[in-house]
Amino acid sequence: MNFKLSEEHIMIRDAARDFARTELLPGVIERDEKQHFPDDLVKKMGHLGFMGIMVDPKYGGSGMDAISYVLIMEELSKIDASASVIVSVNNSLVCYGLETYGTEEQKEKYLTKLATGEFIGAFCLSEPEAGSDATSQKTTAIDKGDHYLINGTKNWITSGGRADVYIVIAQTDKDKGSHGINAFLVEKGTEGFHVGPKEDKLGIRGSDTHTLQFNDVKVPKENRIGVNGSGFRFAMKTLSGGRIGIAAQALGIASGAYELALKYSKERKAFGTEICNHQAIAFKLADMATDIEAARHLVMKAAWEKDQGLSYDYSSAMAKLYASKVAMEHTVEAVQIHGGNGFVKEYHVERLMRDAKITQIYEGTSEIQKIVISRSLLRD
Repeated sequence: MNFKLSEEHIMIRDAARDFARTELLPGVIERDEKQHFPDDLVKKMGHLGFMGIMVDPKYGGSGMDAISYVLIMEELSKIDASASVIVSVNNSLVCYGLETYGTEEQKEKYLTKLATGEFIGAFCLSEPEAGSDATSQKTTAIDKGDHYLINGTKNWITSGGRADVYIVIAQTDKDKGSHGINAFLVEKGTEGFHVGPKEDKLGIRGSDTHTLQFNDVKVPKENRIGVNGSGFRFAMKTLSGGRIGIAAQALGIASGAYELALKYSKERKAFGTEICNHQAIAFKLADMATDIEAARHLVMKAAWEKDQGLSYDYSSAMAKLYASKVAMEHTVEAVQIHGGNGFVKEYHVERLMRDAKITQIYEGTSEIQKIVISRSLLRD
């Protein structure tokens, strides 16, 4: 594998880096404190093509590859993981699922707006009892002939309060198990569809997270994605791509914390010299750099396999498992290197530490990633 980025990839990475530093960084602390959703910044990311990175240009997307997506996600996440998770969900879960499995009519109606940032999308799988287990859906979609009637509750929905269109996974025929599940497109404002209060979260506080209620929500038959009973496969394949995005987010959080720690260690003096010259700090930095580079290789490998049309379920699970572990461990180390200043908001590392934890939870916990990996190992 060629580890050297192409000139195009370097340009894409640098554009994302510049946007993160000039647009996301100012106000990031205030957005975190006040849980402000970055509406204007999402529009700007749409104009730059970040909301439909891998979508075909004929549907308004940027037509980039998964490597480009990972590079953009890492740079955005170094500065603001709340903004990057909005990009991740819109790209990996909503746009990908719709472009891969949707009808031309669905793509023309929804994907063209999602890819440009005119619309924001949300992916509704998690439930109070089932979590991310797509086989245990309590939300139902009863076939009424020309429409479905959806009832149930979805929780932990990213962009739940700001989305314009929602992909909802629901059980149509319980007797068929996983073959009785479908995915549906539900528009904001549909009668019977209610958005609950915003969750007050530990991290990624600038992104909206809500519980959603569906009470006899009438969804036209043409809003079902894919053939009848294909919802489980749709959810599993979409989540595999989602893991690449979250792995890249974790990588960016870790990398951002490392860069801040490295810079601080060259400026802060103790015992007559910069603290980076003390072996205790230098060794921490060496471990951080090594683990982050290893995580980067795993993330890039998963993205490369996706670009090559290869199976990436195994590699994306590995990338998410390891990158999220690195993010959690080394944001803690970044706070430690900053000492007392690491506990202060203006130095940013405390926010990165809080943001890092969610990467071990959403798109499936670390334990779920181990299940995916071990099942693949035992199949071989």
